[in-house]
Amino acid sequence: MSASNSHIFDPEKDIQKHEDISESSQTVVGSDQEAQTINQSSFSVPTTDGGLDGWMTVAGSWLILFSTLGYIYSFGVYEDYYTRIFLKGHSPSSIAWMGSFQLALPFAMGPLAGRIFDAGYARLLVASGSLLFVFSLFMLSLAKEGQYYQIFLSQGVGIGLGTGLLFTPSTAVLSVHFKRRRSLAYGAALTGISIGALVFPIGSCSQLIPRLGFADAVRITAYITLGCLIVGTALIRPRPRAQNTGRPADIASFFHDPIYLCFLLLATISMLSIYFPGVYLQLYAVQHNIGQTLSFYSLSILNGVGIFGRVGGTWLADRYGIWNTLIPCTLGTAATIWAIFGTQSPAALVVVSCLYGIFSGAWLAVAISGLVSLASSPNEVGARVGVANAFMSIGLLASGPVQGALLTSSFNWARPIAFSATLMSASSIMSLVVRTLISRRKNSQWI
Repeated sequence: MSASNSHIFDPEKDIQKHEDISESSQTVVGSDQEAQTINQSSFSVPTTDGGLDGWMTVAGSWLILFSTLGYIYSFGVYEDYYTRIFLKGHSPSSIAWMGSFQLALPFAMGPLAGRIFDAGYARLLVASGSLLFVFSLFMLSLAKEGQYYQIFLSQGVGIGLGTGLLFTPSTAVLSVHFKRRRSLAYGAALTGISIGALVFPIGSCSQLIPRLGFADAVRITAYITLGCLIVGTALIRPRPRAQNTGRPADIASFFHDPIYLCFLLLATISMLSIYFPGVYLQLYAVQHNIGQTLSFYSLSILNGVGIFGRVGGTWLADRYGIWNTLIPCTLGTAATIWAIFGTQSPAALVVVSCLYGIFSGAWLAVAISGLVSLASSPNEVGARVGVANAFMSIGLLASGPVQGALLTSSFNWARPIAFSATLMSASSIMSLVVRTLISRRKNSQWI
């Protein structure tokens, strides 16, 4: 394996190792001790750990993720509303396709968005994605009751594509500004998803739709996201284009890295299972008569406590190591999905919602930070993230329809619960494999 594939990018250690080396070039040594000279412009490490630009970028990313993935993560309330009222004649599986599409497309567009980001066009991605996202929301507001294709095109495809242009730059850009506290920066930005997924379900379905109707409720949501995306675009500080003069990342070389391949596998099977509670827990609670009001708020509880998981998980990752933290996060997520079998009362619903929100929130934040850490240099961060997102989109696209097909119109809950919990349990094993491989490569347990 070449040095560029075997070396895992660690800004703090690289700065200490090369602080006396000239600005024009530096030597990176992989596990096979092969030396390679790299132009400084293509291996630029953040000189400040955050700073004003860094934390402005975190704030901008927060607003973008709040408006996009925060909204998408609210699809559970739409699944329930469409199944019972707006698309009553359609099966849960067919409705789930919309949620799967809008969640999978942001990841599927990862390779394209990653290449554009690495070329220095982050602002172009964010601006065009914002326009498409808001336009699609306004188109959704024009959809008529019972018209499946109208909702699918606007909510499933349009919103998914818009988010696809926004997701990669809004997360990858953080690696430009942070080194020691990178995981914490990711955790802080990703709380935007939790807050959005807390606010939008309550505002859209619990308050606005009953009072104003579906169309006006969606339009209000569109105006809110428009304001957030404008401010978020203005706040982010991407890497100047002049610093992107190195060679483009060799994507084919990623597939010769066993650690990266194992990560792709664990991420894909995780995506097949991890969002089951987010999509179906509210419908499960309604079907089991676990308090009508509490059922509607279960998704907001789940997403709200995810804030603590994202911040706490990334704090632990910075302190004890990313991969040491990811394993218990994966195990905890699997355990809470299994626990849905015993959820038959309001108290149990609250406990499962809280625990799942904490563990799954931590899993997402820590996994993204871990993915970025697999890059050999900053010049390939966007490409690494993009390729991984494309693989994760396969799991995301299949998850909702597969779970809906297992559920059936007769609501046989045992099958999708067991399916999702088993896959998440398998993901915990793969997390351990990745940790073991990295530990051997770096000859350290604190990873």
